[in-house]
Amino acid sequence: MKQLSGNIQMKTFSSVLVKFAVCFLVLGLAYRLFSSSLFQFSPVFVGNDEKPGLRVDKTMPPQVVAEPPPEITDDPFLNLDDHAPENVTEKCNLFLGDWVPEPNGPMYTNTTCQTIEAPQNCMKNGRPDSDYIYWRWKPRDCNLPKFDPNKFLNIMRKKSMAFIGDSIMRNHVQSLLCMLSKVEKAVDIYHDEAYRNRRWSFPSYKFTVSLFWSPFLTKAHTFEDDNGVSTGLIQLHLDELDTLWTKQIENLDYVIVAGGKWFLKSALYYENNTLVGCHNCHNANITQLGFQYAYRKAINSVLKFIICSKKKAFTLFRTLVPDHFENGEWNTGGYCNRTRPFKEGEIEINDTDEIMRRVELEEFQSAAAEIGSANSMNLELFDATLLSLLRPDGHPGVYRQFHPNARIDKHAKIQNDCLHWCLPGPIDSWNDLMLEMLLKDKN
Repeated sequence: MKQLSGNIQMKTFSSVLVKFAVCFLVLGLAYRLFSSSLFQFSPVFVGNDEKPGLRVDKTMPPQVVAEPPPEITDDPFLNLDDHAPENVTEKCNLFLGDWVPEPNGPMYTNTTCQTIEAPQNCMKNGRPDSDYIYWRWKPRDCNLPKFDPNKFLNIMRKKSMAFIGDSIMRNHVQSLLCMLSKVEKAVDIYHDEAYRNRRWSFPSYKFTVSLFWSPFLTKAHTFEDDNGVSTGLIQLHLDELDTLWTKQIENLDYVIVAGGKWFLKSALYYENNTLVGCHNCHNANITQLGFQYAYRKAINSVLKFIICSKKKAFTLFRTLVPDHFENGEWNTGGYCNRTRPFKEGEIEINDTDEIMRRVELEEFQSAAAEIGSANSMNLELFDATLLSLLRPDGHPGVYRQFHPNARIDKHAKIQNDCLHWCLPGPIDSWNDLMLEMLLKDKN
């Protein structure tokens, strides 16, 4: 009985062992089939030398029917939303773009640069925010390198450059001097009594920078103080340019020239020393010609004079720079307290600035056509209008004065400056653009 029982147990054990083996084989076969099916539909792994690689999905995307590109005009105030970036080309519009974040901030501060004038030294004057210095201008279709002071000074070696215009030109010069101070500090070699006309030298490079205060660019007699308070109508001679700068034009290699907001002031207009009309003079016996009449005459005369000068200086004609006064003007309580740039569609150029810009573009195009390809002179448009329009945050505002909120009289009105630019600030990008245009001229 024991032996029979032992044989039965042995057979039972063998039977179980066989069944287990069969189950194992079936499970193995099922796993293999499942694995091959899984790998067949998974993304493929690609690698070199049998090492794990990147997962690549070879699924073809659905076919897309291409649409015709949107029509783009030369006017940066049209079709901005439809303008799609393209590859970098020689025809890249440097002045059509956006303000993008710049985490590194400016290349100088109000403590490292000693040439910032008090009304533009916003940080020293107590402006509490600083986001406005962490932006840079980025053209849509190409890259704009940051200003390189070494490269600029090497290009300008043994050269002379002049800025001709109003206080916005002075603002630009301050910015340039601050950026160049990273390599060499400017030496003040001349200034008039009011410090409006000045000249600086960079001895190591034998390079000079001049500033000519000529807000109308033509001969003018003004009767107002530094705060803009006038005691009489401006007398503007539209057919005579300001000799302050015209006598120096033959000595200049580079010229940056611009008109501006001064033409909106009330003025009497003269031609051939004869009163021909006015703007906002409130005199029924004098013809109201309007500011655009005077502006066109002045810009036309300036560009023709530069074209006909014996020395063909490389000239940048800068367009109008809009202000950002809100709820009033500079003398009626207008202010600017924004802290970020505008985006597309958030602001439009006002009617007055649009009229002035139209005059500028038409006169520039006329002058460029007159130059012709045979003339060796270079005349370029420095179109600062759009990029300036988008920066309401870059003005001193009430911080044109030292800590204005700490004044004893808390009820006194504080005047805002919503036209000029804090330093450092948005106007620093103008030097990025200027250097790029100079480099193109060299190529």
